[in-house]
Amino acid sequence: MNEQATFKKVEYLELIYDLIFVYVIGRNSSLLQHVQNGFVPLGTFYAYALCSLAAIQIWSFSTFYINMCGRNGLRDHVFLFLNMYLLYYIGEGTRLHWERFQNQYHAAWALILINLGIQYLIELRNRSEHERPTLIRMMVILFGEALIVLVAIPVYNRTGAMLAPVAILFGIVTTLLLGDARKAVLVDFPHLAERAMLYVVFTFGEMIIAIAAYFEGELTGRSVYFTAACFLIVVGLFLSYEIFYDRILDRERRTSGTRYMLVHVFMIFALNLITAALGFMRDERVRLLPKIVLLTGAFLLYYGCLFSAIRYARPCCKPRMGFKLPVLLGSAAFAVLMLLLRENMTANIALTVVYVFAVFGMVYKLSKA
Repeated sequence: MNEQATFKKVEYLELIYDLIFVYVIGRNSSLLQHVQNGFVPLGTFYAYALCSLAAIQIWSFSTFYINMCGRNGLRDHVFLFLNMYLLYYIGEGTRLHWERFQNQYHAAWALILINLGIQYLIELRNRSEHERPTLIRMMVILFGEALIVLVAIPVYNRTGAMLAPVAILFGIVTTLLLGDARKAVLVDFPHLAERAMLYVVFTFGEMIIAIAAYFEGELTGRSVYFTAACFLIVVGLFLSYEIFYDRILDRERRTSGTRYMLVHVFMIFALNLITAALGFMRDERVRLLPKIVLLTGAFLLYYGCLFSAIRYARPCCKPRMGFKLPVLLGSAAFAVLMLLLRENMTANIALTVVYVFAVFGMVYKLSKA
C-alpha cells in the first residue's frame, strides 16, 4: 500500500463473502459428531483439522487480495462470487469419509487458489515497479499451493497418500518466507485487522449457538451452574479479544500483515476447537480424559495466538516479563489442575472460568499501561 493511501473500509461484498465460511465451519464441525470408543476417531479429527485449516487459509488469502488490490468493482464481485460457488463444493465434500470426496474437494480448492492467483496476475499491469514483486510473490504462493492440491488428486487415487497437509504447510511456510515486511509492500493494516476481527466475531457466533445446548432440559441448580459457567467462559474469551482489538492493537502499524493473519488462522482454529470441546463436555459418549485434553489444549492454543498477536501492540502496551511470566505459570497450572480434576466436572469448569477471567484481567491491565 502506498503510504499516502487512505484507509480502506470493509465493504458489504466482503461481509457477504464471509457468510459462506459460516456454512463451511458448520460442515467442518459436523465431522466431530461421530464418536467411537469414547472419542472422535483419530482419522476423523485429522480430517476436521485439515478441512478447517484449508478453509481458514482460503479466507486469509482472499482477505489479502482484497486488502492490497480490491476496488469493490465488477471484477471483484465476479471472482468472489465464483469462489463462493466453489466453496459449496468444499463444504459438500466435507464428510465423515472425507477421502471419498477428495477429487471434488481438491478440485474446488485448487480452482479457488488459481482464481485468486489470476486476479494478482491481472493486477500486475496496474502496479508500480515497487509493488509488482509483492504481487508476484503472492502468485507464487497461490499457484504453488494450487499445483500441490491438483497433484494430490492422482497421487491419492493411485497410492492412497494425502498431500493436503503438504499444501497447507506450503502455504504457511511460503507466506512467512516471502511475505516478510522487509520485502513486501505494506498493507492497509487497519482494514486487515478489522477483517480478522470480523471473522473472529463470526466464530464466536458459532460458539454462542453451540452452547445453547447447555440450556436444554429440566431447570435445576446444577443446570443453572453449568449454563452460567459456560456462558461466562465464552464472555471471558470474547472480552480478552475485545480488549486486545480495541485498546492494545496498534492499528497504525506499518507492516506486511502476514504474521498477524497467520496468527489469526490458528486463533480461529482454536476457537473452533473450543466450541467443539464445550459441546463434548456435556456429551456422555465422550470419555473424560480426551474431552479435558481437547478443551485444555484449545484454550492454550487460543491464548498462545492472542499473546502472539500482542506483538502488534501500541508501544505503551508492549508486554514485559512481569506480564509474560505470570501468564506462562498460570497456564501451566491450569493445564495440570484440569488433568488432575478431570473426574470432577463441577470443579474443572469452575477452574476454567477462573483461568479465563484471570487472563482477561491481565490483558485488561496491560491495556491500561
